[in-house]
Amino acid sequence: MTRIPFKAILAVPALVTTLLCSTPVVQAQETNAAPLPAVELKVAYPNLKLTRPLWLEEAPDGSGRIFVVGQDGQIWIMPKDRNGSEARLFMDMTDRKPHEQSEEGLLGLAFHPQFKTNHKFYIYYTQQLPKRSVISEFQVSAADANKADMDSERQIMEVAQPYWNHNGGCLVFGPDGYLYISLGDGGLGGDPHTLGQSLNFVYSKILRIDVNSRAGRMPYGIPRDNPFVGKKDAEARPETWAYGLRNTWRFSFDRQTGELWAGDVGQDKWEEVDLIVKGGNYGWSDREGFHQYKDRPSGKKWIEPVVEYAHSPALAKESKFPEHGLGLSVTGGYVYRGKKLPKLAGVYLYADFSSGTVWGLRYENGKLISDGVLVKSNPARPITSFGEDQDGEVYVTAFDGRIYEFEEAAPSAAAK
Repeated sequence: MTRIPFKAILAVPALVTTLLCSTPVVQAQETNAAPLPAVELKVAYPNLKLTRPLWLEEAPDGSGRIFVVGQDGQIWIMPKDRNGSEARLFMDMTDRKPHEQSEEGLLGLAFHPQFKTNHKFYIYYTQQLPKRSVISEFQVSAADANKADMDSERQIMEVAQPYWNHNGGCLVFGPDGYLYISLGDGGLGGDPHTLGQSLNFVYSKILRIDVNSRAGRMPYGIPRDNPFVGKKDAEARPETWAYGLRNTWRFSFDRQTGELWAGDVGQDKWEEVDLIVKGGNYGWSDREGFHQYKDRPSGKKWIEPVVEYAHSPALAKESKFPEHGLGLSVTGGYVYRGKKLPKLAGVYLYADFSSGTVWGLRYENGKLISDGVLVKSNPARPITSFGEDQDGEVYVTAFDGRIYEFEEAAPSAAAK
């Protein structure tokens, strides 16, 4: 998750000025690349503010209900009337105090693909004494479809967390029906326990599990085609789908192509966007972005980022994308597949929590075609996540308490 408190960003005036002065830029590798459209963010629910929203998802049951996760332990159902002023409380686990420190809390939500008939959903939350991450299955109350049954919890996975940060926290069902889970490197800073390149632990990975079956005593199954099932290294965790990821806070599947996109939060210098593939090694902590991080023997086959961006103007000069613009903590998003903004079709949207900048990139046939600023930086709007409804329209959640949606920019407000 985001690792730099918002107040700390505002306490560095020079950094804020640099972020605010970032200008739109397109990195095109082909001169005939379609230009990125001019869009802006508007408040989707003008009369409603929430507390620390950080995930949005529409239930896949035809009800049209949009659910928003709050870090303190709540899940709300947004009003169908966009001018409504109240959100219905679907789940409240604040009594478990999941949000003790900055990157802890209720972090993720995923509805089962058969939610309409089995009423199951999954959450990712943190707990204390000892510190741990919990992934659990719940069901909707039989008496009220707008309430979670708090007594229905079935723990799927519990992972010890040595520190309070780098929990990952994203849950997504893939087009294959399996549940994908992101876990960070365990925290502190600089991968002190050298977990990033280890296959023996679940840290620093995106996992892939089957919630509909069981493997031995485990409360979930292991898909047979996971990349490390049956390998010679008997200690390799069979849940692993990809590894070498420092702290993948948000990832998503392109609903058209099935490609898996992720924003991996960096250490002190670089943020990156990755295209995740089966068995891929993304380099942490040997590497950060395109750059060496720790002095270790080379020879490994790392998968390079699709794009990176720097934390400072001086670092940007060393990047393959020197004109990209700056930030401190990437927030992965979605490839836009909605209908409201046809010029945005196929553009992967991503942002920076600290600056509030939104970028878009086009990636075709294994090449970055274009990459540029869509919405200029605004540190007063720390972007925690993106969300997608059943029509493919994309939303933004922010720690100013607002839910945003994209619209075509007025001529005078392009890239506002």
